[in-house]
This record gives sequence, C-alpha cells and structure tokens, in this order.
Amino acid sequence: QVQLVESGGGLVQPGGSLRLSCAASGSIFSIYFMGWYRQAPGKQRELVAGITSGGSTNYADSVKGRFTISRDNAKNTVYLQMNSLKPEDTAVYYCNGIIRGGRSESPLQYWGQGTQVTVSS
Repeated sequence: QVQLVESGGGLVQPGGSLRLSCAASGSIFSIYFMGWYRQAPGKQRELVAGITSGGSTNYADSVKGRFTISRDNAKNTVYLQMNSLKPEDTAVYYCNGIIRGGRSESPLQYWGQGTQVTVSS
C-alpha cells in the first residue's frame, strides 16, 4: 500500500510564499510521475504542476513563472514552491502520484488527503 502525505499549507497574504511537500511511503518500486492538483470551491480539480521520473515538468498557465515543482528521488518527495501568491490560488491542494508498488504490479494513481492554501489579506 502506498500513502501520500502532504504538508505545508496555510494562510498567507497576497504576494507571499508557501512551500508544499508530499512524501510517498509504503511499498514503492518506482515512481513515474508526481504532481499537484488543486480544487477551489465550486470548481473542478485542475493540474497545477507535474514532474516525471526523468525530471520533465509542466505547469498550468496560471502559475507559470510563480510556482516551481521539484522532487527528491531519494526521499520519494515532491515539493511545490509557490511565490507571488494571489487570492485566486486559494484552494485545496492535492498531491498525486503514479506509482508502481512492486516489480510485477501495474502503476496505479494515488492521491494525498489534501492541504488547504488560503491567500487573503
């Protein structure tokens, strides 16, 4: 069983910064992709940023130039550095991973429990 545990959310003023962390634990053979999604009230969940095992990254247009995703493969951890935060960044942020639990297993998608990010003065 694989678990994704997020940390780092909170309340921040517009223009401020936060760093989210997501650690994968459990039976892990390989991690293909890790990313961050967010869901604001009344809106669909959207991909914010993702990073592959090879280090390729992609970002939503709304966060390009402000957010940076990175990963520590040795720790099975992905980070999201969020700078120049705006009120419209307010949402629950979910960690997502496509992970193979064992050599003979197929990759599965896992989700964290979510962490609230609120940008407000």
